[in-house]
Formats: sequence, structure tokens, C-alpha cells
Amino acid sequence: MQAADRAFILGLPKAELHLHIEGSLEPEMMFALARRNQVTLPYDSVEAIRAAYQFTDLQSFLDLYYAGAAVLQTEQDFYDLTRAYIDRAIADNVLHAEIFFDPQTHTARGIAITTVFAGIARALREARDQQGFSSRMILCFLRHLSEDDAMSTLESALPLREDYADLWNGVGLDSSELGNPPEKFAHVFTIAQAMGLHIVAHAGEEGPPAYIWGALDELGAERIDHGVRAEEDPALMERLIKEQIPLTVCPLSNLKLCVVKDLRQHNLKRMLDAGVCVTINADDPSYFGGYVNDNFIACAEAMPLTRSDLLQLAANSFRASFVDDSQRNVWLQTLRDYAQQHGVDAGF
Repeated sequence: MQAADRAFILGLPKAELHLHIEGSLEPEMMFALARRNQVTLPYDSVEAIRAAYQFTDLQSFLDLYYAGAAVLQTEQDFYDLTRAYIDRAIADNVLHAEIFFDPQTHTARGIAITTVFAGIARALREARDQQGFSSRMILCFLRHLSEDDAMSTLESALPLREDYADLWNGVGLDSSELGNPPEKFAHVFTIAQAMGLHIVAHAGEEGPPAYIWGALDELGAERIDHGVRAEEDPALMERLIKEQIPLTVCPLSNLKLCVVKDLRQHNLKRMLDAGVCVTINADDPSYFGGYVNDNFIACAEAMPLTRSDLLQLAANSFRASFVDDSQRNVWLQTLRDYAQQHGVDAGF
């Protein structure tokens, strides 16, 4: 890649809409928190952890992901984790991030849900007040657990809603997709939607296009996280394009988890050209080898992507954000100004 093209990506204003905060736990921090909290890890070095990052599928990753999360125990731990991600995001010129977090991963270990909220929110508010970094929190339910467990999690979080109204505005569905269709969680999402929370759901990563239909029709999803298997269903593609339902695509994650064998085979560019509102995101960056700009750069090289493509992807990220129109328009104008500075027709 030419240095000028790389610089264009590095400076590109963007939002990140698919980021699991627990998945930004770098091995160095994992060891530091393990020492601080006297947790014994099944690895004896940072190098040993990184060597374990050779995944064959989603489940092989999740097994390591949940083991690593055991070091997160105090409000300060969650603050430190979130603060480290924010610093990386700001360096990548991310103006806004909508961060997934998994309370069940922590409450199952005896960590209070208030501890999880407080640590993440403190870092986000600090970054907003000191650096103008915009963010939201999306509470995700673990789909390999029961709907009753998800309902209990929602009920335990609702008393916190007023205290975190400036940040927490949505719920999502993540974890093991195969064998856990969206319909399993229809009731809890109906309740969340009635309470005015935004709805997103992982679907069409390892699961079939039918899971995307289910997320849209049974859960009321406004965005689909991943969604790369939508291309297998022409009727679904037509709906995504017509209704401009965003897909939060995570290319390096797809590569690392063997959803695709080579980024040159990835369908992000084809879906973008077809008119799908696709976005680029990092998913679990510490495990998958790259933050959001790493994903942009890898895709630009492999597919390849033009500067107009990159601008459209960034515009899609702002349009798909759960913010008010006035803020969205400010960011889109920032992006148009950036395009003009670089002599590129924004096209949006």
C-alpha cells in the first residue's frame, strides 16, 4: 500500500459499531490484572497466550475469551480495559464507538453488574469530557445461555438505566451462534424494545441467512452484527438494500475464525457495491490481530478498496450510529470536508 493511501485511512473520520470491550483485553493487560487480582492464568507468558490465538472456529475463540475475562474483577479493571481501548480508538480517528459488553460473563463469576457498568462508564465519560470522544454502551445477552438468564440480566440492569441514560441505549445478542437461533430470545427483546432500547444482534456469521431473518423479524434488530452470509439469500439482500439495514462487518475476525480463508475472498466489497449499508469494525481486536484501522488497511489492500469506497464505509458507520440526526450530520460534514481536502468526490 502506498504511504499516501495508508495515511488517508489513518486520518479517515469514522465510527466503530461492533467492538466487544472484553475482546480488547490485550495479553499484557491480562497478565497485569491477573497479578493485581491474584488470578492464575492457564498460560505462563504473553507469548504463550498469543500462541493460543490460532482459532478453528467461533467456539475455539470463545473458550479462550471467557478464560481471559476472569481477570476482570473490580471497577478499576473495567475502567482500565475501556480506557486502553479508547486510546487506541482515538489514535485510529474513531469519533464515536458503540461498545458491546457482556454482563453475564462477569455476574456468573460473582462480579456485580454495577461494577461492570461503573468501570466502563467512568472511562467513557472521562474521554467524552476531556477529549470529546463520543460513545454508547450496548448490553449483550449470551445466546448459549437461556432466555430466562437473559431476562434476569435485563431486570438487574434496569435499575441502572437512569444513572447511565447518557450512555446505555441498546441491547444485543452475541456468543455461540450455531444452535442458538434469534427466536430463542424473542420475549426478552420484545420487552427491551418496548422500553425504548435499540436492538442489535449477531447473525449470519457462522449461522445461516435464516438467523438474519429471525433477528430482523423476531427480535426487531435495527442493525445486524456480521451478516456476511446474507449474500447467500437474494431476497434477504434485496431487503437489506431496500431498507438500508446496516451490517457491522468484522473482516479480520472473519479471517481469524475461518469464516473466509482469504480476505481477497471476502464479500464486503461486493455487498458495498450492491448498495448494502456495510461498515468495518474490529470485533475482538486483541484476539483477531487488529483494531479498526488495521481492518480498513487489510481490506483496502486485499479487495481492493478505492478512496471513494473507504469514504462510503465511514459514512455508513455514522449513518448506522444510534445518535440524533444533528450529531450524525456534523460527523458526515466532517467526512465531506475530509474528502474535499483529499480531492475525492464524497458521493454521499
